[in-house]
Amino acid sequence: MKRLYRMEPPVVRIAAKSGMDAGLQSTARIALIITGIVAALAALDFGQAFLAPVCLAVVTGLMASPVASALERLIPASLAAAIVVVLFVALIGSAVALFSMPLSIWTERLPEIWHEMQRHLLNWRTVFDTLGGVQEQIRTIAGGKAEMTVDIADTSTVQEIATLAPALVAQIILFLASLYFFLATRHSIRASVLSLCFSRHSRLRTARMFRDAEWFVSRYLLSITVINACLGAATTLVMWMLDVPQPYLWGMLAFCLNYIVYIGPAAMALILLGVGLATWDSPPAIFLPMAAYLTLNMIEAQFVTPQVIGRSVTLNPFFVFLSLSFWIWIWGPAGGLLAVPFLLIGNAVIRNSLPVRGAPSARIAHKSDKKS
Repeated sequence: MKRLYRMEPPVVRIAAKSGMDAGLQSTARIALIITGIVAALAALDFGQAFLAPVCLAVVTGLMASPVASALERLIPASLAAAIVVVLFVALIGSAVALFSMPLSIWTERLPEIWHEMQRHLLNWRTVFDTLGGVQEQIRTIAGGKAEMTVDIADTSTVQEIATLAPALVAQIILFLASLYFFLATRHSIRASVLSLCFSRHSRLRTARMFRDAEWFVSRYLLSITVINACLGAATTLVMWMLDVPQPYLWGMLAFCLNYIVYIGPAAMALILLGVGLATWDSPPAIFLPMAAYLTLNMIEAQFVTPQVIGRSVTLNPFFVFLSLSFWIWIWGPAGGLLAVPFLLIGNAVIRNSLPVRGAPSARIAHKSDKKS
């Protein structure tokens, strides 16, 4: 009886790469990654006029999706999206109408505020005299009489507004159109993305990714809106008790600026410092509005916000700071509004891409499955 022998394929030995070849390949990969990052940053910067309104519309749509979903139980999705957009425009228009009159009054008082600031700074002449002596010493060491000159360009405000108005109107129209179409077609967008997944496991993971991103962003923004409204009401009440003119204006400003973490409260504190300079003469009273607001903001940031959203949405403050710095650098104020929502969406994507047993995202998805 003949034995059958299986012929083994010949073993092909690949010559080992030298250290120089491996180093060159690693350098080429690193250079390719760096080039891709630079190209992405350039694309974000170049496409700001288009990408910023669209991304802001998507984030706003994620926040308003619970309202749209509730309306879709009674009316078609397109009509529900139109109602949400109309309500949003009415809300923004009401805020602008309430802001316009008191802001115009305080804008006219800016020269008075600047004069008061100069007058108070003159009381600290000894400090500036000391700084002047240091400056003279530096000039002596440098061996010259360096003088600082400031050139103020004579530009027309009306001309600048006329130049920026068409671009601003175009971005507002793009934002509203993107918000409408995102709300009206968000279910079909999700279905289209899920249809690209070939396995059941990938479809389930992608569906949870969508669900967690919507849940994180909508819960965060709705919770922050309620918290900011309470902070604005408390600021209005405190400013009224301190006899600050137009107290509701400072409450609305506190409500709006608190959406931009870190930078918004700092800007609000500086604004109230100017209000104190224009309202009172004695130094303790000047700092009173700013100190009262910073106290309210500290209570909100240290106690209220962690209790409301800290247990469900936990973000590292260092990553929040990096995200805020990056997006403000790229897109300015719009990037400041989008920094935390983008971080929440990235958190949802990473949690579902690298699932951990018993992770909060899994429990959130499970709860949302039960609700649905």
